[in-house]
Amino acid sequence: MKRFDLMMGINTRGTYCVSQACLPYLKKSSHAHILNNSPPLNMSPIWFKHHVAYTMAKYGMSMCALGMAEEFKDYKIGVNAIWPATAIATAAIDLIGGAEMMKSSRTPSIMADAAYAILCRDPTKFTGNFCIDEEIVTEEGVTDLDQYHNCPGTPLSPDFFLGDSYPGTGSFTPEVTGKSSGGIDKLMNKFRPLLTPEVMSKTAIVFAVDFGEGGHWTFDMKTKGTISDNDETPADVTFQMTEDVFLKIVKGEIQSTAAFMSGQMKIKGNLMEAMKLEGLFKKMRTKL
Repeated sequence: MKRFDLMMGINTRGTYCVSQACLPYLKKSSHAHILNNSPPLNMSPIWFKHHVAYTMAKYGMSMCALGMAEEFKDYKIGVNAIWPATAIATAAIDLIGGAEMMKSSRTPSIMADAAYAILCRDPTKFTGNFCIDEEIVTEEGVTDLDQYHNCPGTPLSPDFFLGDSYPGTGSFTPEVTGKSSGGIDKLMNKFRPLLTPEVMSKTAIVFAVDFGEGGHWTFDMKTKGTISDNDETPADVTFQMTEDVFLKIVKGEIQSTAAFMSGQMKIKGNLMEAMKLEGLFKKMRTKL
């Protein structure tokens, strides 16, 4: 409960308290704004299933924006929320996804430019909005979004809480059915030499890839150093996806985080542990 209280205290309670404390001064301003760094209120269960406490904390901030926009309208105070379309290269992203996820992120400059644009708008006319960073800078005339890419050429990872509504990446919920083409068996044979003691010591998890009728493969990177389609060892993390999506991840055509956030891959188990595997997927590319 300490972690829950910390998240709620900083995000939801902190937003409410600071807004209330600043209200007397905002009422005196001729150009008053409140801008929360929080997402649109997307009620899809996928954004609650794996991190309900975090979602509650961030959505609490968004509800503050929605409610205060109406509450403070008579005081001519604009209240809005802003959220990035993609992952942003911050210390938090580095901790969660490491160098690979940092490469598939945009720099914080896009959020800064979008925030500045919002705060320059008329608070009596622009209030109660859930803004997306790239939409705002595009409205301001920016046409070259590559200037914000932390590593141009690398596919970008969409951020949490957007899913089917944004961005339009052809997101879908995978139907993991259908017989295997047989190519997966050969592919797994190529991957087996990657499970060296060094790799196992750094990863130290058991994960499974579930292709539905196409097969269920277990990677034991804790004790055995094996890849098998008949290993019943309980997995710390299970990935559900089609063979096609798996191949795209391995080939580097899509980041695993992007596949998850866009609904092309489901994850059962510890999400934080799943983030460790981006480095392994990169090693797999060398065997193709």
